[in-house]
Amino acid sequence: MTRLLIIQPDASDPLGALGDWLTEAGAELDVRLLPGQDLPADLDGYAGVVCLGGGMGAEDDAKHPWLADVRRLLAKAASRPFPTLGICLGAQLLTVATGGRVEVGKDGPEVGPHLVSKKDAAWTDPLFAEMPLMQDVLQFHNDAITRLPPGAELLASAPRYQHQAFRFNRCVYGVQFHIETTPEIVESWAADEPGMAEFARPGSLEHDKLITVHDDIAETWRPFAQRFVRLASGELQAAADSQRSLPLA
Repeated sequence: MTRLLIIQPDASDPLGALGDWLTEAGAELDVRLLPGQDLPADLDGYAGVVCLGGGMGAEDDAKHPWLADVRRLLAKAASRPFPTLGICLGAQLLTVATGGRVEVGKDGPEVGPHLVSKKDAAWTDPLFAEMPLMQDVLQFHNDAITRLPPGAELLASAPRYQHQAFRFNRCVYGVQFHIETTPEIVESWAADEPGMAEFARPGSLEHDKLITVHDDIAETWRPFAQRFVRLASGELQAAADSQRSLPLA
């Protein structure tokens, strides 16, 4: 089986549906819930790594000093390169670890069901090429990726915050949004963060609406998760080197 390290920075954001999709595709999951469970010192014995979301900031080391260890491990993965997927906070941690920037979103929180759109680089990407032009996602974040890591390729964008998905060093991916949630998870976030929930479109966090949007998310992102397992196993070839990141002659 394809063994994946799952980094879970926050109990409030479990693997959810994504865990089912990964295991269906043949992955064995080693979930580490932080800070109670230690991270491995390196990535030996794993074929890929997934870092989930959480309520803290990507550089909130004063309250969560273990975040530095997560960033170091993600930096190791990115430099190898090693199949990696960062989701929401995971994408922000990956961004900081590889030289990008994350800041409080100047246009306020992005919350609820939304669409993101493919960029040019996505049409030839191993994970994104088969995605539809517009993709259903679930947003729930205050901070935003304001500068991509040097050499990263933008794969998906949205009107409020441009950097919605990116690829770094051929097989290292970050997505600013959520694909792993269930209606119950989103409802728990809205109950815990009523101030943020007010930024969602009216009615978009109602239970029936969340059921419908999660069905749409599964239709698109379940095959994506399966492709990530194939990438980690070596069955799917990583992206070609970015022309922007090649050394000058």
